[in-house]
Amino acid sequence: MTHSPSATAELRAAARHLSRRRFLTVSGAAAALAFGTNLPSTAHAAPSLDPHRITKDPFTLGVASGDPLPDSVVLWTRLAPEPYEPDSGMPAARVTVEWEIAHDARFRWRVARGRATAYPEFHHAVHVDVRGLTPGRDYHYRFRVGRWTSPVGHTRTAPAATATPDALRFGLLSCQAYHDGYYTALGHLAREQDLDAVFHLGDYLYEYAVTSAGGHRDYTDRALPALFDRETVTLEDYRLRYSLYKTDPDLAAAHAAHAWIVTWDDHETENNYANGIPENGVPPEEFLLRRAAAYRAYYENMPLRRPQRPQGPDLRLYRRLHYGRLAQFDVLDTRQYRDNQADGDGWKLPTPESEDPARTMLGTAQERWLTDGWRQSRALWNVVPQQVVFSRRRNRVDGPWPLSMDAWDGYPAARERVLAGAESAGVENLVVLTGDVHVHYGFDIKRDFDDPDSRTAGVEIVTTSVSSGRDGAAKPANWQTLMTANPHLKYYNGQRGYVLLGLDREKLRADYRTVPAVTTPGAPVTTAASFVSPVGEPGLRPA
Repeated sequence: MTHSPSATAELRAAARHLSRRRFLTVSGAAAALAFGTNLPSTAHAAPSLDPHRITKDPFTLGVASGDPLPDSVVLWTRLAPEPYEPDSGMPAARVTVEWEIAHDARFRWRVARGRATAYPEFHHAVHVDVRGLTPGRDYHYRFRVGRWTSPVGHTRTAPAATATPDALRFGLLSCQAYHDGYYTALGHLAREQDLDAVFHLGDYLYEYAVTSAGGHRDYTDRALPALFDRETVTLEDYRLRYSLYKTDPDLAAAHAAHAWIVTWDDHETENNYANGIPENGVPPEEFLLRRAAAYRAYYENMPLRRPQRPQGPDLRLYRRLHYGRLAQFDVLDTRQYRDNQADGDGWKLPTPESEDPARTMLGTAQERWLTDGWRQSRALWNVVPQQVVFSRRRNRVDGPWPLSMDAWDGYPAARERVLAGAESAGVENLVVLTGDVHVHYGFDIKRDFDDPDSRTAGVEIVTTSVSSGRDGAAKPANWQTLMTANPHLKYYNGQRGYVLLGLDREKLRADYRTVPAVTTPGAPVTTAASFVSPVGEPGLRPA
């Protein structure tokens, strides 16, 4: 819904008079104005639509699954016969969607079936939390609406809570700016065999304008609609941007091939925002409206459960997933609760502000949740999927050394509390998974980064971008500088790609997969390097 200039001015004026707490409890009418639509309710239910009146394929955005549990997985789709239209070509009516899940791709051994309602208030997205499944089992699923049938997706449940699998295997992804190039890496990931799940570590989409020429993609045969040539601010903007991204065939194939476990970083909302503080000079109250729109669109387009449904400008994305006794995954959110970046952000010399012991990256509640979870963990591997670089990173050989104020380097006291919490909980095999920086890194996490001989508390695997940063280079210009300045940095590659992460009872294995180009389609994928870290002896070593 597009607001008139006078309505927008009234909305902004009202927002400035709302505290964040009051924002969460505004009336239904104000919420409708802020988000362009109300939530579904029995009192004001949208009319129903006969599915057979849908005359064009509504499954243009494909299917997805996510957040596997031993007996459950979330299935997702969104109806969009016209994905580049604000309403996706759907009327303001609720639609009944049929779903089914089976042991085989031909659906001869069907396990379950049911119906779900696609509401216009949620842009006709469908989230089905299928229960009663068998642990550690592969499944196939699909949706039907009227005469239309969706593509078939593949998923896998997590192992039983008391099981100790021989091995687990995951894909790691981040940063897929549509305008920077093709999703070649995702096409290759879709063809990877025997993955238990894929972790997307943030920057699923970018808020920046995408011109009609498609940026660094070849659109000489067609032009994108002008409505993409603006920064995402409103709910309509974010919804349309997800439609643009999800019509990419390689992204759709990767979603259909594997279950995804997602978390966001900054660009799903705005570059380098911190909690309720925007990057630019927009009043914080106004920014919360933008954040609410971004969070809502994120939920609508990801395979997430009901606890992740947003409440105004808040969405609890941090959550815990167990893969038997072999691995526990504590998925973090380092954007929504952090203190503002110190010293105006960027790379800066540490100051009393950045080193303030009270500064937080996770917020008090999430930080406590993380350390409490470690104390209760029975897993061999404790893995932390999150967004920004955890290990210290110097960008020059000789001091004084500037550090990234947006990464954990800008929050050293918070990092120390996390490491102390892991130590006190007896975590022996700590693994941090990271995105954000558009390069492959492999770090040893030192207990004292000023002492290279100090204990290695764990390892950090940083996956490069899918497309952000365009083609990149195997050895960027600062390769030698970073490798020399950071003795705990064991690997660095600046090409596009993804990581394959293996966990078993003896070791972790990280295969750094790269493609030589994303500004032209069809590049091959290779394994640029492989590293292992043994159980009980953390530290990356060439495989």
